Amino acid sequence: MSRIAPPAESRLSDWYPGASLTDSFAVALPPGAPADVDTLATLLFADPPAWFTILLAIRDRVMTPFGVKASHTLSGGEHIAFFPVLSRSTDEIVLGADDRHLDFRASVLLRRTDRTVVVATTVVRCHNLLGRLYLAAILPFHILVVTDALRRLRRRLQRS
Repeated sequence: MSRIAPPAESRLSDWYPGASLTDSFAVALPPGAPADVDTLATLLFADPPAWFTILLAIRDRVMTPFGVKASHTLSGGEHIAFFPVLSRSTDEIVLGADDRHLDFRASVLLRRTDRTVVVATTVVRCHNLLGRLYLAAILPFHILVVTDALRRLRRRLQRS
């Protein structure tokens, strides 16, 4: 698992300029792993650890009095975990939501070369001071959550 430059081939690339946060992390999949982005995105967000569920509950409790949407109220038709699916292609799923304090997008992208790599990219655009403060507060947890999810995905696929 490694931090990489945001992928130019992502549907999120037009969000990179002017973003408050752009980060990408990648993990190589073991041989024989599913090569379908829907399955991999679902596995990436499936069965989060208890500490993540607790952090999310704290986030919802602290932020909703400020008018920030609770995670379970994010609107949209199709979801992966609690994230609304905004678009999909053969090799990429884009998730995200817009709120008054910030808009965020997350991409799960497959790079198919001599080995298949999953790239998780997050892009955030803050709208106001609340968005910037929120982003500063959650950034260390965001990195921990994304890197842990990618490591757990790789371990889960190695056992299958």
